[in-house]
Amino acid sequence: MAEQKGQVAFIGLGVMGFPMAGHLVRAGYSVNVYNRTSAKAELWCAEYAEAAAQNVHVARCATPALAAQGAEVVFVCVGNDDDVRQVVMGGDGVLSGMNSGALLVDHTTASQDLALELSSACQERDLAFLDAPVSGGQAGAENGALTVMVGGSEDNFKRVGEYFEAYAKKYSLMGPAGAGQLTKMVNQICIAGVLQGLSEGVHFAQQAGLDVGKVVDVISQGAAQSWQMNNRASTMAEDEYEFGFAVDWMRKDLSIALAAGRSLDARLPMTALVDQFYADVQEMGGGRWDTSSLLRRFTART
Repeated sequence: MAEQKGQVAFIGLGVMGFPMAGHLVRAGYSVNVYNRTSAKAELWCAEYAEAAAQNVHVARCATPALAAQGAEVVFVCVGNDDDVRQVVMGGDGVLSGMNSGALLVDHTTASQDLALELSSACQERDLAFLDAPVSGGQAGAENGALTVMVGGSEDNFKRVGEYFEAYAKKYSLMGPAGAGQLTKMVNQICIAGVLQGLSEGVHFAQQAGLDVGKVVDVISQGAAQSWQMNNRASTMAEDEYEFGFAVDWMRKDLSIALAAGRSLDARLPMTALVDQFYADVQEMGGGRWDTSSLLRRFTART
């Protein structure tokens, strides 16, 4: 039985937020949740009713503001900048329900501009803020093994470590507000390049008549090794993509990175190219396929 701790709120119960909020319950926190689709919030409460019956409280709230009332920390994990603005700064957003001194943590992958906007809004209301996008995908969220990239003050970062321990294997302060989002952009830029290279490698192996499994087993022990190779090469070879991080979301993330690159005068030719390759996948009807589906661009032509 987990030690009973304080009250938090979690806004957004998608493939990431659902298990993340659950880990907080298991760690002993009372959790109020809000999700735009109320049935998903009801399902979450039902799944964690046993934990609530032991020594913590879980509740579904009708608005983000109601969920935030009395919470020491409010976590947000939704789709994009506009979604965040709605649940945070809307008429019934969390800012209108948070107690003075409470901490807002935005786990959404969003823009640096939004992070700065939220930081300013929180300062005006005597609230604390951290932008804290995550990496690790659905499996990382379910297994409590996410990586969290954080932007904000050292003092606020120290406040949130015990909460991150519930669902993260690594969390690091990258700089002031917005630095977490910039770091996540680097993460997505690198993933895009790795997946395109892996797609070409698997395609080449197939065209050459090689056993992809044997090829990956050998080269994954050398300099070519990556998380994507270890976790996606075999499913790519089997033409399986109905899982994982969707192409639609990757294009959203890459558009944020490309916009930031233009403002920073950072050259991102490979990122722009792979973004267009993902547009090809979308045109094939693969918007909800896993990002490793870049290989389909080759197999569709063979």
